[in-house]
Amino acid sequence: MILAKNIHKRVHTAAGELSILSGVNVSLASGDSLAIVGASGSGKSTLLGILAGLDVPSEGFVSLDGRNLNELDEDGRAKVRAESLSFVFQSFQLMPGLTALENVMLPLEIKGLKDAARRATFYLDQVGLEPRAHHYPPQLSGGEQQRVAIARAFASEPKILFADEPTGNLDAHTGAKIIELLFQLNAKNNATLVLVTHEQRLAERCNHQLVLEAGVEIASSTAHVQEQPQAQIPVGQSC
Repeated sequence: MILAKNIHKRVHTAAGELSILSGVNVSLASGDSLAIVGASGSGKSTLLGILAGLDVPSEGFVSLDGRNLNELDEDGRAKVRAESLSFVFQSFQLMPGLTALENVMLPLEIKGLKDAARRATFYLDQVGLEPRAHHYPPQLSGGEQQRVAIARAFASEPKILFADEPTGNLDAHTGAKIIELLFQLNAKNNATLVLVTHEQRLAERCNHQLVLEAGVEIASSTAHVQEQPQAQIPVGQSC
């Protein structure tokens, strides 16, 4: 599902060439989950962007859902993203002038799906927010906004979900609920999940971990993740 070989990323600065990533490799099958971990500035988000086709490597090869991103221009990579990927960001990325329902519907409508409202309502219900469907983001708590963002990501029923510090703006209690919700929905959809996180509790839920230090892969591990009891989030419960 995702194959990246010998990924390098270099940028030119006033002080000379800066190496952000050096020789990183990733191989994930359908349904796998990967946590990319490391200190700030280690290249985590840069790697996620390259794997998702948001950025291009200076050197190396990336294949996404069977398509060679190196052979595609920006329009081609955008088409792959639209067809196969969804994203969850730390900052939620909701449109403040749209209701929760409208935020979830928006990417579905852009795709031209005729059942956008039905599908958006279904996924809002999956995250326990159907009663808040007609509220605007400023009327929702941080946890509720992230749940809307998760509903929006899964409503597209992506093959691959990328999440960049999805609990970074949440308190520990709310973040724990969001982690449970993210893995519940991912298991139901059998998507490949790629996370950037600094939280070990989140990284340990993934069956692969990749540790970066100054852009270099210093550790990589694969673990058999036992299914854990998952606390369902009742409809209407705040987080």
